[in-house]
Amino acid sequence: MKRRPTLPAVLLALLLGGCASAPDAPTLLRQALFGLGETATASLLSEPVWTRNTPDVVLLLAAPDVDESLGISQPRFTESLSRALLAPSDGPQVIDWTPEMQDSDSRDNQWLLETRLSADGPRLTLSDRELLPYALHMRLRRLGDSEPQWEETLYGAFDATAL
Repeated sequence: MKRRPTLPAVLLALLLGGCASAPDAPTLLRQALFGLGETATASLLSEPVWTRNTPDVVLLLAAPDVDESLGISQPRFTESLSRALLAPSDGPQVIDWTPEMQDSDSRDNQWLLETRLSADGPRLTLSDRELLPYALHMRLRRLGDSEPQWEETLYGAFDATAL
């Protein structure tokens, strides 16, 4: 009787099982930031201040001011907010804005979105987790205008384990 090598068969089964398993879930931070981005987008698009069709609008996304005590990097927050703003099929176009663009020709379909994410109090300790309250301040204005056409502040709390 000839003995068959079982080790290669076992390794092959493990390899195929690993490939067939579900992909890793997004990180908790990514989920928390995406949820915040979705809420911000819904708030912005619920009653638009522009007169054009929303897909014709260009949102210039200014670099956000992110409170370091939240433990969230500015690029990570910018990416999450940009993705959420681009997600609606009938949403606006989104471009990262830099101060050098201030002097460029301003079109009537361009709006500057300024955001500030700040801590809104001390950590809240619950029995099973800690929550970190935040406030997301948003201002929408025309390039060249100093006064915003729309302002909104969203309040919430991140699960500290997600950060």
